[in-house]
Amino acid sequence: MATVTAPAPRVSLPGVLKHRSVAKLALLALAAAVLVPLANAQWASGSWPAALTVDLTEPLGRASDWIIDNRDSHPLFLYGFGYVSNAVVLCVRAVYLVLLAAGWAGVTTAAALIAWRVAGVRLAVGTGVAFLACGLLGMWIPTMQTLALMVVAVLVSVAVGAVLGLAAGLSDRMDRVLRPVLDTMQVLPAFAYLLPVVLIFGIGVPAAVLATVVYAAPPMARLTSLGLRGADKEVLEAVESLGATARQRLLTARIPLARKELLLGLNQTIMMALSMAVIASVIGAGGLGDRVYQALASVDVGAALAAGIPIVLLAVVLDRVTGAAGDGDGEPGAGTRRGGLSRRAGWAAALAATVVVAVAVRLAGRLDWPDAWTLNIAEPVNRAVDWMTAHLYSGVPVVGGTADWAGHFTTWVLDPLRDGLQGLPWWSVLLIVAALAWVIGTWRTALTAVLAMAAIGVLGVWKPSLDTLSQVLAAVAVTLVLGFATGIAAARSDRFERLLRPVLDVFQTMPQFVYLIPVVALFGVGRAPAVAAAVVYALPAVVRITAQGLRQVDPAALESARSLGASSGQQIRQVQLPLARPALLLALNQGVVLVLAVVIIGGLVGGGALGYDVVFGLAQGDLATGLVAGAAIVCLGLMLDRVTQPTERRTKKGA
Repeated sequence: MATVTAPAPRVSLPGVLKHRSVAKLALLALAAAVLVPLANAQWASGSWPAALTVDLTEPLGRASDWIIDNRDSHPLFLYGFGYVSNAVVLCVRAVYLVLLAAGWAGVTTAAALIAWRVAGVRLAVGTGVAFLACGLLGMWIPTMQTLALMVVAVLVSVAVGAVLGLAAGLSDRMDRVLRPVLDTMQVLPAFAYLLPVVLIFGIGVPAAVLATVVYAAPPMARLTSLGLRGADKEVLEAVESLGATARQRLLTARIPLARKELLLGLNQTIMMALSMAVIASVIGAGGLGDRVYQALASVDVGAALAAGIPIVLLAVVLDRVTGAAGDGDGEPGAGTRRGGLSRRAGWAAALAATVVVAVAVRLAGRLDWPDAWTLNIAEPVNRAVDWMTAHLYSGVPVVGGTADWAGHFTTWVLDPLRDGLQGLPWWSVLLIVAALAWVIGTWRTALTAVLAMAAIGVLGVWKPSLDTLSQVLAAVAVTLVLGFATGIAAARSDRFERLLRPVLDVFQTMPQFVYLIPVVALFGVGRAPAVAAAVVYALPAVVRITAQGLRQVDPAALESARSLGASSGQQIRQVQLPLARPALLLALNQGVVLVLAVVIIGGLVGGGALGYDVVFGLAQGDLATGLVAGAAIVCLGLMLDRVTQPTERRTKKGA
């Protein structure tokens, strides 16, 4: 009878070490036990060592001087950048002259008819009302100036973004090369690259358009690449089996299948271009942004709001129109089919109506918006701001004033957080970053985050960067608490979501400069109002992503929970939130990126740190100070992105 040999006992790790995150932390603890004593012996002070810094002041100063000395004589500027500048000026001027020639009635009619053709009668009426409101506020000419500049900037952004997106969508190598470039373009504060653009192109429209393109092109590139890569494989295989060439597959299958992503990219490009309207005014863009900037320089909140409202209206109208185009199939939602007109005939009728109206107002001599039809909202708005300052700033019984809240927030949150981060040894900060990034991602993620953080020290701005990081962390915490709570409420109630949508639209499209003065009036000057401005800017995106993620949870899972007797709160905590984890992590990531984007604005109201350095560099023409601080903000953004966005583990080895 054969004997059965028992298998040798297997040696296994303790149960707690089987968890991937715990195992990673154990390895980091082992490495820290060896490296920390060595680091502490070498750099006992804890501050970033001067021997590990690189001073870029001299080379960047030489580069700035060379540009200034050769801008009017070197062939690169005369025959390269000069032609680009002239082309931009001619295009913007041509669009502006066309808008002026059409008159206020022609432009309003054209905008309403385009909205009718794309999305139906309701949006057409809203579009017409929005353009009329721009005239009623006395901002018709500035609105046309901004619209002309935005048309050219958006067209160039879409063209550049589409080309980059095609390259990234069709080639894995190009995707890897372009990803950090697009990350830098999107995270680098606008003020940081305004100075190089101004040095090359000077103050004026070309610099404003090109700065807008740098900021607005990445969403188009990313979404184009996403759409091409997400095309249905079966459809592509079917087209290939019919003998189609690579070009034919691209034109007849990939691009049509990516239509929704392309239109979403257009939508996001328009939104980001409009958000640059005020910042671009700093370098001579003119239009509504210039009116906002001048009003805020004189602390005239009413005039700033009168110019800011048209920017919001343009953004909301363009968002709705492009969104409707992306949701539909290219046919008008309610306009042409019910009227019995074909698609081509409907567009021809819309064009004819626009021409008739434009010619009629021109013959009548009514091209300009009538002065008698303007409404002055500046005075009542300024009175309301004065009342808020007088009654809410301080001395409110029981709850205290907003200035007291700002002081308490600074004393109890911002100061301890900043002092704690700056008090940590630099190598311990790198170790914490490595631990966080590795636990939620891969070793490559951790390495990228650590190198980004180390680059900040090498640039010589370690302490200001930690000051900025403390403000970002505080603002993100407040944003997430408010955003998750509001997003959950919006996901649970259709009525609340409908009421909330226009409020979020206003917050998301209103230029940061417009609500900066009311924030300062309520909270004073300092880091607290900078955090408040960042929260207002980042909150809409967090609310939208949270609500959308919760609404997309599988209804079968919710029905199963209800059938087991789960309460509403249990459904949220135990079903919706766990299943919506990817959306919540995306909301966290976007909250971090958007808060960081307002760090520069915070520098204008006493936020200090890197934001102040960037603004100072632009104001003084100091390329080194501005670019170094901007590069540090990019590194902070890269580090925070890696720490807050988990990486897919493709293989066990990569994890």
